[in-house]
Amino acid sequence: MKTLDTLLARLRIRQLQLLIALDEHKSLHKAAGAMSMTQSAASKMLHELESILDAPLFERSKNGMIPNQFGHCVIRYARLMATDLSALCDDISEIRSGRGGRLAIGAIMGAIPEVVVPVLDELHASQRNLSIEVIEDTSAKMLLQLDEGHLDLVIGRAAVSNQPAKYHYQKIGDEPLSVVVGHAHPPLPEKLELRDLTGHRWVVYPTQMPLRALVEREMDLAGLALPTNPISTASTFVTITLLMQDSGLVSVLPTDIASLCVRHGMLRILPIALRSQSQSFGIVTRKGGALSPPAEQFIEMLKARVNGATA
Repeated sequence: MKTLDTLLARLRIRQLQLLIALDEHKSLHKAAGAMSMTQSAASKMLHELESILDAPLFERSKNGMIPNQFGHCVIRYARLMATDLSALCDDISEIRSGRGGRLAIGAIMGAIPEVVVPVLDELHASQRNLSIEVIEDTSAKMLLQLDEGHLDLVIGRAAVSNQPAKYHYQKIGDEPLSVVVGHAHPPLPEKLELRDLTGHRWVVYPTQMPLRALVEREMDLAGLALPTNPISTASTFVTITLLMQDSGLVSVLPTDIASLCVRHGMLRILPIALRSQSQSFGIVTRKGGALSPPAEQFIEMLKARVNGATA
């Protein structure tokens, strides 16, 4: 194992750039061209890096140069370092220009209406020049973006990772779910069970997503099988649009999202009590990573809001 002092003394940013280029182009010739260097110089640089790390990083195949397990590991950290350096340049430029920095947040859809948006409004009121980016996606995909440094923090679930211990996780709430139909759906009885929706077509989450497993579990508890012809999508927008346009569709959405749509005359929440326990979510940050001042301020405002709501 190489010590940190050895890596700091011998590792060069240019070598990490070559790794990223090789991962993107799968060809030493193309990677060298992208970096405006000769192929022999690129080959020598790769050899030096493998010598420093005492491990081969790529395997040659008919599809080009493919990273092995060591390569994937080093490339992930190379991208993280490159992103952090890019953010450093951006932050310095913004501080000099007086624009106030940047904040990138990832959030699961259920946390956006009542958790993320109110805090962002408060933060923006206090820092008008702050540049804010919000990504809405699954926790698994956002954790990858967090690993690569594209996000400062995630409002989601660390447990979906195969290495949850590498994150700091602070629970902030639960994500209750509601069964919904489009606003134009014909009236239904005040007391309903899932079996009363037989004949409806379902809009469901893709396989392997936790919310898909929850719907399947609810169906099983009700003694039903998931219809064989569901529409599968991870997009909240697509789900809501489908429900609004087809009164024969039904789905499950986070209650905060569903309630927002009800207030705007888009959806109706059905009086069906789900038996599964609501999933919790929280603030996820990288261990060993320093948070930017805007990220720290966002987290403090979020904690204050959550504590105020539960007081």
